[in-house]
Amino acid sequence: MRELAGVSPPDTDLCAATTEYVERVAPPFLLHHVLRSYVYAHWIGRDRGLSYDAEALYVATVLHDLGLTSLAGVQARFELEGADLAREFLAARGMSEPRLELVWDAIALHTTAEIPLRKSPEIMLCHLGIGADIRGLPPALAARMPTRELLEELPWLGLDDALLDALVGLYRKSPAAAGSHAVADACERRVAGFRRFSLCDILLERARRDVVPASSPSGALSPPEASDR
Repeated sequence: MRELAGVSPPDTDLCAATTEYVERVAPPFLLHHVLRSYVYAHWIGRDRGLSYDAEALYVATVLHDLGLTSLAGVQARFELEGADLAREFLAARGMSEPRLELVWDAIALHTTAEIPLRKSPEIMLCHLGIGADIRGLPPALAARMPTRELLEELPWLGLDDALLDALVGLYRKSPAAAGSHAVADACERRVAGFRRFSLCDILLERARRDVVPASSPSGALSPPEASDR
């Protein structure tokens, strides 16, 4: 496997198979995104002096967006569908159950704020590497890393537009996809009339349906002793 901006991916059959698989199923912009995300994750882990399962980090990061490919059924959040697809691919190649769980968690949580930062180094670095490709590395680290070289080797390819289009495409196939906040974010920008269904909607619907008595528009229940007088 070739170096990426001086970073050599783990030289294992599983990593090679993972790269080949994603090259086959992902559009070019997505392939470049996941590979850059791995390099960023590697740089962050090295900068922090972390010890981790390098193979698990590689396969989790490179497989993390399978839920945005044509392989996904679009019946649930793309993060979960991607995690399930990755698990199926890796299990067929003999990855052990504990490591499958590790990779599944890393992919399922990759768009979730804060929680990955309290999990294992592999889950944390997967999240941080992906985030770095979207937002950029922290300035102090970016100044010490060959980020320009990485973007020359793996060009951006219009990720800003292409990723939003892919997320909106999931929603157009199935509104259930908007359970992912990333999909909902994209839809708020690009789908006319889109409105998030939130906790407020759930609570208000519950109150209207089952809680508020018909005789008490304000929703206030009479004290038990008042009804006895």
